[in-house]
Amino acid sequence: MLHLTAGRVGSLLGRRATATFTTSSARMASHDVAETVDMSQPLYWDRVDIPLPDKPYKTALTATDKSLKQKEKGPWNQLSKEEKIALYRLTFCQTFPEMTQPSDEWKTVLGGVFIFLGFTGLVVWWQKVYVYPPRPRTFDDDWQAKQVKRMLDMRINPVQGFSSKWDYEKGQWK
Repeated sequence: MLHLTAGRVGSLLGRRATATFTTSSARMASHDVAETVDMSQPLYWDRVDIPLPDKPYKTALTATDKSLKQKEKGPWNQLSKEEKIALYRLTFCQTFPEMTQPSDEWKTVLGGVFIFLGFTGLVVWWQKVYVYPPRPRTFDDDWQAKQVKRMLDMRINPVQGFSSKWDYEKGQWK
């Protein structure tokens, strides 16, 4: 049977993790994993609070886009509605109504909350049935009624406490 001490297991795992790290980093160095973004250059984003982005949405224009840009320099009443929309889409990706349109993400969040609450309820029920001991008999209504009668018979705290609220002559609460 093979016996390894904790120190030997730790050193074995440490060497394996180091070897894995060096081979994966060597593999990663040979490929471009992610493209870097130069944050000093103007960027485009659709935001309601900044209605005019730093640069237009489309920077690489096709031949039709270039001809449309030439038509833009002339009178706008000669442009059709579709051409005006196409010119808008060259500069902006979304309109204000498209940006402010509500999403259906709340359904996912609410579903997750209900799943979490349901699972928690199942755990509490399971603990009540299988983990916790049965309730003590002192929680029963009969036991508590007998305890109140006993306290009244013993006249516990008769000046300002429990027994002071009981009328002993009439046998009822004051």
